[in-house]
Amino acid sequence: MQTSRVPAAVDALLAMLRAAPALADVRIIDGPEPTNLTERDMVFVGWQPGADAAVGLQQQFAYAGARGRDEEFEIACYAETRAGDKDMALRRTRVFELVGAVETALRATDAAPTAPTLNGTVLWAHLTTGNLQQGQSEGSIAGLAFTVTCRARI
Repeated sequence: MQTSRVPAAVDALLAMLRAAPALADVRIIDGPEPTNLTERDMVFVGWQPGADAAVGLQQQFAYAGARGRDEEFEIACYAETRAGDKDMALRRTRVFELVGAVETALRATDAAPTAPTLNGTVLWAHLTTGNLQQGQSEGSIAGLAFTVTCRARI
C-alpha cells in the first residue's frame, strides 16, 4: 500500500519539466544543489531559499470506512536567472518566462492530456503561489519562489 504520492509526483514533475521544449536550455535541478554561477537559467524542484521543507503534506480519510485517504501537498520550487549586466527588467521578465513554462507544462493539451495529473500520479497539480526576489552582485539576479500544489488519493 502506498503511504504517499509525493515521491512519484516529484519524479513526474521533474520528468515533465526536463522534457518541456520551452525549458530545453534551462537546468532542471532535483532539490538543493550548489549554484554554479556560470549557469544562466535554473529551475529547482523540491527547494526554495529559506523554505522549511521541500514538500509539505497533509492527509485525511477520504470517506467513511477508512479505506482510502486524501493527500494534499505543496512542492517547493524556485526559478532563477542571472547575467553579468545590471538590467533587472530583463531578469524579471526572464524569470517569469521560466515559471510560465512550468505552468504551461502543467496544463492539459492534445499532446499531453494528463499533464495536470503529473501523468497520472495525482488527481491534479497546479502552480499556486510565487514570491519574486531580486539582487545585484557581480551582475543581476532574479528568482521566483513558487509552489506546485497537488491533491492525490491513496
